[in-house]
Amino acid sequence: MTFTEIADRVWVAHYEFIDLNVGLVGGERGLVVVDTYASLPLAQGVIDDVRALGVGEVVAVVNTHEHFDHTFGNGAFRQEYGGDLPIHATEEAARRTVPSGEAWKAKSEAYDDPRVPDIRATEIVPADRTFSSAAVIDLGDRYLELLHPGRGHTAGDLVAKASDADVLLAGDLVEESGPPAYGDDCHPMDWPLTLDLVLGLLSPGSVVVPSHGAVVDRGFVEEQRGLIGVVAETIRDLAEQGVPVEEALAAGEWPYPADRLADAVRRGYAQLPRSQKRLPLV
Repeated sequence: MTFTEIADRVWVAHYEFIDLNVGLVGGERGLVVVDTYASLPLAQGVIDDVRALGVGEVVAVVNTHEHFDHTFGNGAFRQEYGGDLPIHATEEAARRTVPSGEAWKAKSEAYDDPRVPDIRATEIVPADRTFSSAAVIDLGDRYLELLHPGRGHTAGDLVAKASDADVLLAGDLVEESGPPAYGDDCHPMDWPLTLDLVLGLLSPGSVVVPSHGAVVDRGFVEEQRGLIGVVAETIRDLAEQGVPVEEALAAGEWPYPADRLADAVRRGYAQLPRSQKRLPLV
């Protein structure tokens, strides 16, 4: 795989396993890698691709959130570029990187894939440069701006944007290769408002890089925000009608396959205030 330049010194490489995108942003002081892939060997492949590009040395890493496919390569980059290589993430993502990764390892034996043993053997290295709402990485002639727009796919999602390029690296707040990933750590009731803030960062001509799938535009993000909003409103409506949480998935009309929304419904009900939930009707 090679990196493709999608704006001035902003590159993306798409990797087949997990349909993952790795971002690369360059400046006078070097390169920042956005997400590090899912294991030590997989990350070494990314490092080889960065070397082959021949545009500079990596001076920092960014994790868009804590999940294994975005963070398990951190250690490989430290091995290659030095143990003090800065790794940036939100405070919440950094705090949850190890427990989230260990939880994935614990259930990974069920997956029949030859890459799983390497994933399970990878040492989990969390970010050490953290922030709560916003941060900046100084690359000399430009900045890489990091923003936590709110909770959605996880509690600690961030988006990244070079100060002089109309490109947004959106992490898993935006998904192209499949429906949005509602896992057991998602925040379905917050996600629509989080995407409203993300949309506020975009111009009509913005390029948006989801962590999985093809590069998209503002129109795609607007459409996905609308569908994620439908999920949230359907959860709220069912709860207000008194539909029990265990019946809500079957009772709702969903914009995505119902079998992908079990965690969204459970988490959404739990996140609603008491005033928005009626007792089940009898």
